[in-house]
Amino acid sequence: MSIKSSPPTTLPDAAQAFGTPSSETHKGNLSYLPVALFGSVMGLTGLSSAWKLAYELYGLPLWGSQVIGGLAIVAFLLMGTGYAIKAATGLKTVRAEFQHPIAGNLFGTLFISLLLIPIPLSDYSLPLARGIWSAGTLGMIFFAWLIISRWLSQRQQTAHATPAWIVPVVGLIDIPLAVPALHMQGLDDLLMFSLALGLFFAIPLFTLIMSRLMFEEPVSSALQPSLMILLAPFAVGFSAYVTVVGGVDRFASALYMLTLFMLTVLAGRLRYLAVSCPFRLSWWAVSFPLAAATVTALRYAAYKPNLFTHSVALTLLASVTLILLWMALRTAVATLQGNLKALAG
Repeated sequence: MSIKSSPPTTLPDAAQAFGTPSSETHKGNLSYLPVALFGSVMGLTGLSSAWKLAYELYGLPLWGSQVIGGLAIVAFLLMGTGYAIKAATGLKTVRAEFQHPIAGNLFGTLFISLLLIPIPLSDYSLPLARGIWSAGTLGMIFFAWLIISRWLSQRQQTAHATPAWIVPVVGLIDIPLAVPALHMQGLDDLLMFSLALGLFFAIPLFTLIMSRLMFEEPVSSALQPSLMILLAPFAVGFSAYVTVVGGVDRFASALYMLTLFMLTVLAGRLRYLAVSCPFRLSWWAVSFPLAAATVTALRYAAYKPNLFTHSVALTLLASVTLILLWMALRTAVATLQGNLKALAG
């Protein structure tokens, strides 16, 4: 498949990068809705999984996982319906969003949501959860192939190499995560395929993005939350690797340690986020990497229990729960008040 459109010569504004079209395209009822908001589904699903691990490890209430998982399912239904309306009323807007050199990568959040939402959904309907996961797996593999083909068929600009570029390859790493909850057998080759491709492409992309962040102009304030995506290859990679190989080994331990190191670096970068970038829908970019880091910390604490690992796991669980529930509340209030469009700008 050839992609004929050429990339723009300048870095688009941050609102466009996160899927918010320019004012001329606000014709459909939900034309402002960014595809990146599927990140809310990802974050809530990851947090639900973290609480389930905390129930098994510390005996915390199981209803914590169930309530957050229910919120994730509701968010998935609302976001899926909203984006379907956007596509039906403004297909040109969706097409422009997909062709955007930055926002186009964030369509991966849709497929990752399809891969993750079966985890809480499996408690209610295992056949439905398996069907959604299968659709998400096929869609994610095709999407990753399409994006990589786009990168190789067009000359890319260094300024466009933002953390959003990691989403299509991290999506491949997400494929194994729901398999234990779905009780599916005979998928060893598929899971190894997705893990190998995801980790292989994450390495050069991470290097490229780090180079862009070090030697080019800093990303705009509105794109600052997306820096947390740099945490995802290590945090998600840990859970996927442990799922595929069946246990924690030295490589998994290295991924855990990299997760903690990158988390401290990025937390330092984002500590003034509320001042430099008041709450916007783009903040949801931090949700899944944080939730994935929490899952990683809990799994490692179960493998090597001591004061340090337990302290890290519980601190992350408490802080990430507060952050994500606060963002969910802010988004819900804005939606009920009809102010969601303002948060997308």
